[in-house]
Amino acid sequence: MENFIQILILSITQGIAEFLPVSSSAHLNLISKYFGIQNELLINVYAHMGSLLAVIFFFKEDIFNFGRNKKLFYKIILASIPLFGFGFLILNYNLMDTFRSLELIGWMTIIFGIVLFISDKLSLKNSIEDKFTLKKAILIGFFQVLALIPGVSRSGIIMTGARFLKFNREDAAKISFLLSIPALAGSSVYGIYKMFNAGDLIININSIMTIGLSFIFSYLTIKYLLIYLKNFSFNLIVGYRLILGSIILATVYL
Repeated sequence: MENFIQILILSITQGIAEFLPVSSSAHLNLISKYFGIQNELLINVYAHMGSLLAVIFFFKEDIFNFGRNKKLFYKIILASIPLFGFGFLILNYNLMDTFRSLELIGWMTIIFGIVLFISDKLSLKNSIEDKFTLKKAILIGFFQVLALIPGVSRSGIIMTGARFLKFNREDAAKISFLLSIPALAGSSVYGIYKMFNAGDLIININSIMTIGLSFIFSYLTIKYLLIYLKNFSFNLIVGYRLILGSIILATVYL
């Protein structure tokens, strides 16, 4: 029962926070510490796999109609190169732990929430169909590098960058979702490789359940966030980031 609760908590957190601009890595880190969750890496890897399957399933018509969309996916691949390049350097030099302090997470949550708020106030209406050029894809790719710092939010910084580059909210989110495919794939492959080398790779009912629950919550988040952004701004999400960041910093300084 305890394992199921841990799996459920992290699957819900991953499914929602991966695609909302609130930083899934920060939420997973905080929740794991608060609840004292065991086998965090194992659950996280399978939860990321569930999110990966969800975004592929949601955009299956775009993905499998490669002939029509091949230029778009070439841009997505090129935009992902900076993230993989800087991610490799951070892992190679064992810098990841330096980015996991609560103080840093708190400040990044607040600062990049404010940046998202500023970008969202611009009156922009460009669409992905005719304005997502190679140059803009690469620029957004460099924005995404900042997401290696917990608290920044991969989806959040991509949406922020896309808004600054004059994309409407819905297409900014769609760009973020499409860029999540290589990011989640890379994260899943690296996690599996790490567990395999440590002899901790386990495939059982818990891993299948983690993938399934994460898939469900990820799919629902993608679907309803796109509906939400057709009608509303990022103000509610920004407010949440400011409150969360303030709570985190209060625990650090008080």
